[in-house]
Amino acid sequence: MRLHGTQLVNEQGHLEIGGCDTVELAKQFGTPLYIMDEAHIRDICRQYHCSFVEGIENAEVIYASKAFSTLAMCRIIDEEGLGLDVVSGGELYTALQANFSAERIYFHGNNKSREELAMAIDAGVGRIVVDNFYEMSILNELAQGRNQQVNILLRVTPGIEAHTHEYIQTGQIESKFGFTLPDGTADRALNLALSYSNLVVKGIHAHIGSQIFELESFRHEVQIMINYMADILKRTGCLLQELNLGGGFGIYYASGDDPALIADYAKTVQSALEDACHDQKFPRPKIIVEPGRSIVGTAGTTLYTVGSIKEIPEIRKYVAVDGGMTDNPRPALYQARYEAVLANRANEATVESVSITGKCCESGDMLIWDIELPKAISGDLLAVSCTGAYNYSMSSNYNRLTRPGVVLVRDGHADVIVKRETHSDLLRNDILPERLKYLQMASR
Repeated sequence: MRLHGTQLVNEQGHLEIGGCDTVELAKQFGTPLYIMDEAHIRDICRQYHCSFVEGIENAEVIYASKAFSTLAMCRIIDEEGLGLDVVSGGELYTALQANFSAERIYFHGNNKSREELAMAIDAGVGRIVVDNFYEMSILNELAQGRNQQVNILLRVTPGIEAHTHEYIQTGQIESKFGFTLPDGTADRALNLALSYSNLVVKGIHAHIGSQIFELESFRHEVQIMINYMADILKRTGCLLQELNLGGGFGIYYASGDDPALIADYAKTVQSALEDACHDQKFPRPKIIVEPGRSIVGTAGTTLYTVGSIKEIPEIRKYVAVDGGMTDNPRPALYQARYEAVLANRANEATVESVSITGKCCESGDMLIWDIELPKAISGDLLAVSCTGAYNYSMSSNYNRLTRPGVVLVRDGHADVIVKRETHSDLLRNDILPERLKYLQMASR
C-alpha cells in the first residue's frame, strides 16, 4: 500500500497516522473507523491556495463539501482560507452551524427545492449555481418576494466527455446537469436570466466529471468556456466576469493511477486561460475551481477488523471485515479500486492473494478483489487507504448496520468529529403506530 500524508509504519510494525498508532485507535474507538489526517488535509488546501490563489490573478478555490461534510471539516476549510460548495439544505445547514461565512458559499444542485432556495437566499450565500429553468423561475420569484437581488452562475454543460467512469461524467451532452451548450439551451437560459430583474448573472459554471487524470481535458474546458463567454459579449453586450471550472482533479487510489501535481493543474488552467483570452480578445475573468476528492481523498483511511475467512481451493480466498458497502459503496457503484495493509502487521511480507468482502447480505459487497497480503487471521486489523472522499458521505444503514465514527488525527492526538452510531440510533426516527402496539399486546 502506498503511504500518504503522515502515514508511516512505526517501530512496532503498526500503521501510524497523524502520530497515532492505528492499533491503539482500534482499541479506543472500535472498528470500522474512519481516520482523517488533518495535517494532510491542510497541506493539500495550502497547495491549492498557493497554486491557484497566489499563482493566478483573481482566482478562488472552494471546497466541494459533498466529498466529506462535517462541522470540523468546514472549520478546517474556513481556517485555510478556501470557500465552500454545498449541494443541499443539509450541507448548507452544516456550513452555517460551523459559522462558515455565507458570502463564501456556492450553492449547487440539479433539483434544489423551494425550501432550500429560500434557505440559501435568507442566509445570504455568495452564489447560487442555477441548473435549470424550473429553478431559475422559483429563485426569481423568491428573490422578488424578498425584494432582493441574488447573484447567480449558470451551469453550462459543454459537451466534453472526460475519460472517467460514466457515472461520474457530468460534462457530456446527455448529462442530467446544467444547460446544454451545443444545442442552444444555454443561450436561452442566459437570455431568460438576464430578463429577470431579481437575478444578477455573474458568470458561468461548468464541470466535466470526476477523477480526471488528463490535464488536457481542463485545457479544453477553459477554451470552450472562454469562447462562449466571448460570444455572449459580442451578441448581447453582457460581460460575464466569473468562470467556475468545477472540480474533477483525480487522485491516487491504487496502482496504475497517475495523478498530476496540483501545481501542474493550475499551470494548465493558467496557460489555457491566457491563450483563450488572448485569442478572443476577452477580458480575463475570475477563475474558480472546486476540488473535493483531491482535498480529502488520500487523507482518509478506513480501519476494519478481520472476521471470517473462506477459502475455495484453486478459486478464491475471501477475507471478511466488519464493514463493507455500507461504509464504502464506491466499489459496488463505480468498480472503484483500493489498496490496503494489515495495520497491525504492516511490515510483514505478502504471501497470498485474497479478496476483501464486507458483511452485508449482498454478493456484490466486495471492497477489494485480489489483493496481496500477509496471511490474514481473524482479529487482524485491515487499513484501506484513500477513503476520505465519498465514503462517510455515502454511507448507509443497509442491513441495519451502524455507521462508523470519524476521528481526526494530528500530532499524536485523536479527536472524535463524528460519533459512532449505536443500535438505539437506528431506531431514533422509527415510530410504532398505536394499533400495532395493541396487536402486539393482544398476541401475547
